[in-house]
Amino acid sequence: MIGLDILHKLLDRLVARSPKRARARAERLSKAAPERALALFVAAAEAGDAEAAFIVGERYLEGKGALAHPVSAARWYQLAAEAGHVEAQCRLAALHLFGVPKAAVGTDERLFESADSDAPDYHAAVVWAKKAAETGAPDAQAMLAFILSSGPEELRDPDAAFEWYRKSAAQDCPQGRLGYAIALMLRTDIANNALMARDELLRASEAGLPTAHYLLGAAAEGGFGTALDEAEARRLYSLAAEAQHTAAQIKLGLMLLEGRGGSVDPLNGESWLRRAAVAGESDAAMHLGELYSRGGALPPNYIEAAHWFRTAAEQGHQAAARALGTLYLTGAGMARDPDEAAAWFKRAAEAGDTVAQADLAVLLQDGGVTTLDNRDIPVHEWFERAAEQGDLIGAFNYAVCLAEGIGVPRNDARAAFWLKKAADEVVSAQYWYGRMLADGRGLDQDDREAAAWFERAADDGMADAQVALGEFYLQGRGVPYDPEAAKSRFLSAAEADHSGAMFALGIMHNDGTIIGSDHDEARRWFSRAAEQGHAVAALMLARYAAQGLGGPKEIEAARAWYERAVALGAQDAAEELATLDLKLTEQAKADVEPEMMA
Repeated sequence: MIGLDILHKLLDRLVARSPKRARARAERLSKAAPERALALFVAAAEAGDAEAAFIVGERYLEGKGALAHPVSAARWYQLAAEAGHVEAQCRLAALHLFGVPKAAVGTDERLFESADSDAPDYHAAVVWAKKAAETGAPDAQAMLAFILSSGPEELRDPDAAFEWYRKSAAQDCPQGRLGYAIALMLRTDIANNALMARDELLRASEAGLPTAHYLLGAAAEGGFGTALDEAEARRLYSLAAEAQHTAAQIKLGLMLLEGRGGSVDPLNGESWLRRAAVAGESDAAMHLGELYSRGGALPPNYIEAAHWFRTAAEQGHQAAARALGTLYLTGAGMARDPDEAAAWFKRAAEAGDTVAQADLAVLLQDGGVTTLDNRDIPVHEWFERAAEQGDLIGAFNYAVCLAEGIGVPRNDARAAFWLKKAADEVVSAQYWYGRMLADGRGLDQDDREAAAWFERAADDGMADAQVALGEFYLQGRGVPYDPEAAKSRFLSAAEADHSGAMFALGIMHNDGTIIGSDHDEARRWFSRAAEQGHAVAALMLARYAAQGLGGPKEIEAARAWYERAVALGAQDAAEELATLDLKLTEQAKADVEPEMMA
């Protein structure tokens, strides 16, 4: 007796001799016996049945009746496409354009998302998309329009793309309507283009396209072509965000955090930003870093901030790399590490972030970086380029490079030239230019002009300029000798925690010939300056404690300040400490000798 399986196989072989009968039997067996159905579809396809070839391609793409195998799917689609099968032509174009496995173009709006494939083959895709588009297939028309508007430069044809989007939209294809709306937004030669675009977006949104919801939300948020309505924007962003539209997730997250269009909801706002960041949106990661570094809606958390800044920076986000460098520089949420800070500043700077370029230059000038060689970093080139383009901050930084020999030979004359240009608006440049005039570097010495520039920067609140101008008043350089004016400038700088100004105030009160001797006040100012690491102030404070000036005589405190002054590199501190120790030793011997004599 013949087994049932053998009988089925015999029947399948007999039917396979006729492509039409093979496909019909395959369709009947499709659900109950997918493997047998696939074999019959293959037989029909090999016999020249284009529809069967298309179905085989679908089965291999979906993994139905066989393991999913996109390459095999493409081979069968090609067989059907070459026979004029329009759907196969669409599928083949989509495979070339978007990769696999989700290659179908439909209401999932893949035209407006990044391709899964690492290297989309636009040239192969355009061939098959055009063949299908010319038959009137609306999906293919939208795909062809996308290639002609967003593909490689050599394939682009904006006018043709506009027409194909229009044709696709006219057939009520959601993809076509969305593309046509975007194309209309870019056209200024069409009357009522904004209204037409909004109408197309509304139609596309009815089909559930997330990008349509997102664009309508952006219009409502900004009041573009419609009334400003943040509540409506929030609703539309929510629809798109729920459909995994990452740009909408960022917008929704920010609106929830800021309480725009509804109540403040920091937890959900953070959650939407996090979802977008996890999906690879560097802007979302940057926003999270800012959220946790600044605090506000949520408590500050520098460890979280560093994580998200790093995530965004590793994806190429310039501002995030700079922000991460700042955390390393300040030691917020991590150990302070100038070298690591410099590495992240360098990454952002090389990507064109001008703020990071300036931050890196300052860090290199301070000399706290050990892992980077100034000669390997074209800081001066960045700033020279910015300066020549009229950027006054760039002009100032380029002048500093020239004045300090950072990356270029020192050139005082050129430094003075660029400082003068930058000094029109940059306060630091005003101070530096004053210093160049005072020192006669790169131009003739001119104390009066130097004092004028110091005063300009000082009046803008720059502490270094306050101190420089105070010193000029004490010396009568470029301005009349005026101790009270000097004291006023030093006090202003001291309020900004300028240790040099504090030390100067201590000296003024120490020297009775300037404003009258006041050892108590002098000691107070020396103490404040010394606590901020001013070496000579520490030495003066040691002397005051040793001599009992401005307070009690405190030998142990004097020794401690002498040791601090030695560590800070104050001249004469080590010698005076040794003298103090010698006197203490001799005093101890003198105190002991009478007792021994007795």
